[in-house]
Amino acid sequence: MNNILFFLTPKAMCCYVYSDHTIRQALEKMETAGFAALPILSRRGEYRGTLTEGDLLWALKNMCYMDMRQAEAHRITEISRRRDNVPVRVTTSMKDLVARASTQNFVPVVDDKDTFIGIVTRRSIMEYCMGKLFKEEE
Repeated sequence: MNNILFFLTPKAMCCYVYSDHTIRQALEKMETAGFAALPILSRRGEYRGTLTEGDLLWALKNMCYMDMRQAEAHRITEISRRRDNVPVRVTTSMKDLVARASTQNFVPVVDDKDTFIGIVTRRSIMEYCMGKLFKEEE
């Protein structure tokens, strides 16, 4: 397996937030999707970082004082993020993809213009590996 596109969840099937979303919009999107982290995209589709539940929790505490009305007044770009998931390009080797996935829940994938095209989840890699490693046991 040499092509990371085999593992790609395309942008159209991904949940993400835009960098101009408010904290409240991000909270609602995350709650609806049921994910603990989401990619942040510019309106032009460029990957800008990763927003986590922890980032939102600290933003509510420090910026909104747990008031949802104030959460509508702040953009997610105002939030300090602990860590962004580092993206890879479509041409990234499988070895580099697996190494990146070992430290991230998902790996954002961008094209040559840094436009977000989707994600590769750690789960999809693990399921593939389990199928290959334990094929004979089934």
